[in-house]
Amino acid sequence: MPAGGKPTVRSRRFGRKMQRHRVGAGFDQAQAAEFIHGSRSKISRMEDGITTARPAEVLLLLDRYGVTDETERGHLVWLAKNSGHRGWWLNFPELSESYRDHISLEDDATFIREWQTVLVPGLLQTAAYTEQVSALAPHSVPPDVVAQFVKVREGRQAKIEEGGTSYAVIVWEPVVTLPLVPADVHREQLEHLLKAGKRGNVTLQILPTSAGVKAGIAYPFSSFSFDSQPNVEAVAIENLRGASILEATDDLTAYASVFERLRSEALSPDMSARLIRRVLRSGKEDAS
Repeated sequence: MPAGGKPTVRSRRFGRKMQRHRVGAGFDQAQAAEFIHGSRSKISRMEDGITTARPAEVLLLLDRYGVTDETERGHLVWLAKNSGHRGWWLNFPELSESYRDHISLEDDATFIREWQTVLVPGLLQTAAYTEQVSALAPHSVPPDVVAQFVKVREGRQAKIEEGGTSYAVIVWEPVVTLPLVPADVHREQLEHLLKAGKRGNVTLQILPTSAGVKAGIAYPFSSFSFDSQPNVEAVAIENLRGASILEATDDLTAYASVFERLRSEALSPDMSARLIRRVLRSGKEDAS
């Protein structure tokens, strides 16, 4: 059960998937409850993410729903077991609840797709860059909190660096060409982007300014997939107070389409790396 009976990102995902399988099999909640000798309320609370079910109950329900795919069955059992798991990010009380939800999605994801218009994505930021952009926040951030933010960024980046997630990111050209941080920090950050782009699980593309208004079709967002296929199952939209998590089917379809439109207009990974190297060369010439 989620801590305190409060839905978590994982318990909501579990409930949504179980509901989808139930509806697809043509059963109502009362019928599903009979399969596990429970109540309709139990199925309702499970599908709302308020509670989960024992692994044996999950497997019994999936049997009755006709779900035979072993990967899907194993994933749902894992979600049921870990819906209340205390992730490392909960050790940082200064983080907002929405930011924690975002990190939870990242930690579980097999595929992450991200679009950024102003800043280098957090999953690719250097420590110095994180420190500098924290100072740009609407409200002043105490030095000790900035240090915690840096640790959180490092924790988020670990899975990408270890190759545990496929990560595709598109940034608008000004993120690379118009630095918001001191020149030395920006140069270090660009060099880091080049290294990150060489990882087998990372695809970095730049949307050129020549793409015009296409850069404005969506605020920065990240989409997440949790299975072997990159079907979008959650979207996080950044805002001043953290992030809003979208899970409705229409929203997921819309953002998957937006990302593909941006990707089709963006420079290829090789051309994007060339642009970054050109900016680095230009910076060295200006410094000399």
